[in-house]
Amino acid sequence: MDTLTRMRAFISVVEAEGFSAAARRLGRSKALLSKYVRELEDELGALLLNRTTRKFSLTETGYIYYRRATEIVRDIDTLSETVRDSAGDIRGRIKLSAPRTFADAPIGRSLVAFAEMYPDIVLDIHLDDRFVDLVEEGFDLAIRITKLGDSTLIARRLGPFRLPLCASPALIERYGRPQHPSELQHLPCIIDTNGRNRHNWIFKDTDGSTITIPVAGPIEVNSPLAVREAALAGLGFAFQPDFIAKPEIEAGRLVTLLDDYIMDGAGIFVVYSHRRYLPAKVRALVDFLSQWTKQYQASHS
Repeated sequence: MDTLTRMRAFISVVEAEGFSAAARRLGRSKALLSKYVRELEDELGALLLNRTTRKFSLTETGYIYYRRATEIVRDIDTLSETVRDSAGDIRGRIKLSAPRTFADAPIGRSLVAFAEMYPDIVLDIHLDDRFVDLVEEGFDLAIRITKLGDSTLIARRLGPFRLPLCASPALIERYGRPQHPSELQHLPCIIDTNGRNRHNWIFKDTDGSTITIPVAGPIEVNSPLAVREAALAGLGFAFQPDFIAKPEIEAGRLVTLLDDYIMDGAGIFVVYSHRRYLPAKVRALVDFLSQWTKQYQASHS
């Protein structure tokens, strides 16, 4: 058994957070993966994993080895992809990070459409609203909905993004239409805990300065779809991604408020690390997402 196979087994166990999960993901037996990792430790003369009956953890040596081994395996896979790319062969695994908001929205269907078009690609999608470290955590690319700042990453804008403040007509009838963001601190608000600011909503004032308003309300939830349902039920004022709220706004079930105070400049981006060589499978996904979102926006404008 070669070292590379053992190394891949070790990486899979670490990333799956256990032998059983890794075995299910790879379609191999738990005993076989355990054997590979044990042989790797014997070869290195060092303990990589602390094992107990219920869980395991990386040793300090194991953490160092995992980080370097991941880089080595990625370089080897990239070299293989270089050869395959020359033959126009698009296949392999793409590790992608995306926010739950993206997956919940209609534009999240773009990932399914890509998988349908490229059956030899395995999309390993991790839904997480935090900003992952692409290099450190071994991601090929990430989708980010944000106002993109300075970064060492390469970013391709897929489309605009706006986060309007919404409320149901019944709620507006009950509390009135706020004329300034400061009024929200005395009104019920629905908190999307995926947001960075959560209980402190940020607006732009009439002079262009930024104002922060503390808010609270009856529901706090980490799902924009649940926030939408709570807003439709008239439980509070809520920020809603435009691609989720748009059908409800057009139907009159939700009303936008304080439009002149809403922050702008955000967008939907696909980002990837700066490499001299971008694998064809990743390039194919980036191009596909760009084209898909353009067509979607044109058909829904």
